[in-house]
Amino acid sequence: MSSEDERADEPGNGMPEQLALIRETVRRAKVPRAKPRTWRGAPLAAELPVARVLVNKGVLHLDQYFDYAVPEELDAQAQPGVRVRVRFGAGGRQVRGGRREGGGLIDGFLVERRAESDYQGTLAALAYVVSPEPVLGPELLGLARAVADRYAGSLADVLQLAVPPRNGRAEGKPSPLPLPPPPPPAPGSWERYAQGPGFLRALAEGGAPRAVWTALPGPQWAHEIARAVAAALASGRGALVVVPDGRTAGRVDAALSALLGPGLHALLTAESGPEKRYREWLAVRRGSVRAVVGTRAAMFAPVVSLGLVVIWDDGDSSHSDDNAPFPHVREVLELRASHGRCGFLLGATGCTVEAAQLVETGWALPLTAPRDHVRRVAPLIRTIGDEQLARDSAARTARLPSLAWQTARDGLREGPVLVQVPRRGYAPRLACERCRTPARCRHCAGPLQAQDQRELDCAWCGRPEHAWHCAACGAHRLRAQIVGARRTADELGRAFPTVPVRTSGRDHILDEVPDEPALVVSTPGAEPVAEGGYAAALLLDGWAMLGRPDLRAGEEALRRWIAAASLVRGQEEGGAVVVVAEPTLGPVQALVRWDPAGFARRELAERAELGFPPVSRMASVTGSPGALTAFLESASLPPEAEILGPVPVPSAGPGRGRRAGDAPQGETWERLLIRVVPGRGAALAAALKTAQAARTARGGAEPVRIRIDPPDIG
Repeated sequence: MSSEDERADEPGNGMPEQLALIRETVRRAKVPRAKPRTWRGAPLAAELPVARVLVNKGVLHLDQYFDYAVPEELDAQAQPGVRVRVRFGAGGRQVRGGRREGGGLIDGFLVERRAESDYQGTLAALAYVVSPEPVLGPELLGLARAVADRYAGSLADVLQLAVPPRNGRAEGKPSPLPLPPPPPPAPGSWERYAQGPGFLRALAEGGAPRAVWTALPGPQWAHEIARAVAAALASGRGALVVVPDGRTAGRVDAALSALLGPGLHALLTAESGPEKRYREWLAVRRGSVRAVVGTRAAMFAPVVSLGLVVIWDDGDSSHSDDNAPFPHVREVLELRASHGRCGFLLGATGCTVEAAQLVETGWALPLTAPRDHVRRVAPLIRTIGDEQLARDSAARTARLPSLAWQTARDGLREGPVLVQVPRRGYAPRLACERCRTPARCRHCAGPLQAQDQRELDCAWCGRPEHAWHCAACGAHRLRAQIVGARRTADELGRAFPTVPVRTSGRDHILDEVPDEPALVVSTPGAEPVAEGGYAAALLLDGWAMLGRPDLRAGEEALRRWIAAASLVRGQEEGGAVVVVAEPTLGPVQALVRWDPAGFARRELAERAELGFPPVSRMASVTGSPGALTAFLESASLPPEAEILGPVPVPSAGPGRGRRAGDAPQGETWERLLIRVVPGRGAALAAALKTAQAARTARGGAEPVRIRIDPPDIG
């Protein structure tokens, strides 16, 4: 070896850097992956050589099972419920060695092993088994199929929502051994409700009671859910709790941990991260944990021996999925309770019209507290009445009348004061300027609108309205305007310069605030919890909450108000709430009486007379005008179906993100509503699904968007 070679090998002469460069180059090189075997000529499994597979194709015309051959080498791993990869789309001509070949690789679930196939041609073989972990059991498959049929969707789309993505590291870890069931819990604060102890007793004895629970104000609701879960676990069964958001899930999680200790329940939320969430999901699937608390996606959690399903605050929009086929947690849990014969608990401080319908039809029983107890624990609700008008003539139209200012001053002497304002971006429905009665169409009772300051027309049927006048007071002038939360915080900060002002909203949501004087300005749904409760609350711009362009405007306003007022101390502790809204309106009167269930029953009766949901079933179909026309021509709708519209839908403007249901920028889309009488919802869903499947099978057709039971119909 020469002296030059020796010097080249010495440290500091560049050799380590060159080796590092080589290693980095090799690491970054895209080494082609080995292609899966075609299994040409390979022997098949001796028993049950056919695998029935659901391929991950969400298009409706492929919403069926496909048969594949099971090679002998995959026999042990290819069990029902596992994830597999298969070749799809090759056609029947590429057959070699007794196997169909070609096509692209696609994910799927092995649903069933069979002795023979109904298909007469040559079968392609399973490419490989992704994981031997069974993640799709018969109960979850049956639930997913029921949800797909109800919402005119595909089974593959539902399973995308039901089964979380695989995480190999989480899958490789064993789940802990299941703990013994806890003893039946004491009723605790459930004794405040007439039927509360009986509900817990029925669960602990293995029964399947169904209840719509109007929870009392205060923080005890999370502990009451925990006791219901404990009662179901005491019977040797499982429980599932679905809440709107991670903050609420954290409260129920803390209540369960305090009552049961660790190891008996799992928390399934997006905040957990993919690995931890999948590990918790696997523990539930394997039976290691039988109680689940989670947000929307947890509605499909594969709880073993399910004995109770709970949904909290079913009116929250977070419970409605934005991905096809757009299922709602309440409806999914109703299906689970009916098919699985388990208990059902729908709880909230308010009451939706759908919840009232469950009670009205006898499907569930009401679970409420006596009226005298409600009056003791609820705060005092004050409105702008005749007495205030006599002292302050501008109180009816002022945004912050003198009563609100005085209540805030008095409350700040005792603790924090909550100020709720409608979130920025609310688009209020047009209403009478004099009496605030919503402006409705004379033909179909839909809401009137004036898009881009043009003439009035109906948001449902599209008919123009040239001579509107208020049916309640006869006035001819309309109103629509709003002030946001940030401006409100600035105004209050100037009015109370020595008091800290905190805001909670979309950009920054507070979880808790201390028990000390402060003004907490929050948008609906973002209200933080105050230690010991708020001393007072101001509910501002009530007319804007009531004037939203939505059939549920009154119901939603009352739900938001009661949720905020429930954070305030009770009357016996001096808690007070001022709502700035027309005091004669139904939602305001229901708040004053603290009677959300009564308001929901009256709303249900009115909607029954007008044929509105949930008494009727509705579907929305959105697309270009030509696509809607072609879709209606091809759809075999039920004979009693009523078509409303079409009407234009907003498009995504420049600089604004496209929201669900918006038309693409630069395109003109329309929406029509299809309404059927009670009992014909399944026929409507089937007809829409069949028509959509025929369009996707032909290819090249313009897309249309179908949504059963749309949450926002105007």
